[in-house]
Amino acid sequence: MKTTRLITTIAFVFMMLLSFNAEAQKFSGLDKSPMDAASFPSNYKESNKLIKIVYSRPQLKDRKVYDLAEPGKVWRLGANEAAELHVYTDMELNGTEIKEGTYTVYAIPGEKEWTIIVSTDLNVWGSYFYDEKNDVVRMTVPTSESDESLEAFSIAFEASDDGVHMHLGWGTVRVAVPFSKS
Repeated sequence: MKTTRLITTIAFVFMMLLSFNAEAQKFSGLDKSPMDAASFPSNYKESNKLIKIVYSRPQLKDRKVYDLAEPGKVWRLGANEAAELHVYTDMELNGTEIKEGTYTVYAIPGEKEWTIIVSTDLNVWGSYFYDEKNDVVRMTVPTSESDESLEAFSIAFEASDDGVHMHLGWGTVRVAVPFSKS
């Protein structure tokens, strides 16, 4: 009787260990270019957002901005998946209306100016599947230089007189993209 109970207990414990192992969730390590989001207004207590972008933040790691975001080539505006823009109210960019909705943002970097592209492409990895026929608007904006260097690619929004500016920064390169309210 004791031997049977002991064998039953051992079998039960063994089965439980196997079932816990089989059900264990596998979690991946930290991404080298973590995902982030920027919105306006940026106050998390404010629920009436005008605009938000979700993007991944590549690091320079002793490299140069234009080695990673090649001048003249379409870039995903960050790392991993292409940056995803959520517009919660109709906006304008370069005189073109951008209807409330979700878009992908790409850039064509240049040393003196960047071309910003808002596209109807969705759920795309990098810029490998970029299709110009899906462009909603393109706008060329000048670059500027900052005394402060940012290790991680960063995006922030700031109020403007007629809307909101989306600021891009990486290394000492700065780009401001002027969205206006429709």
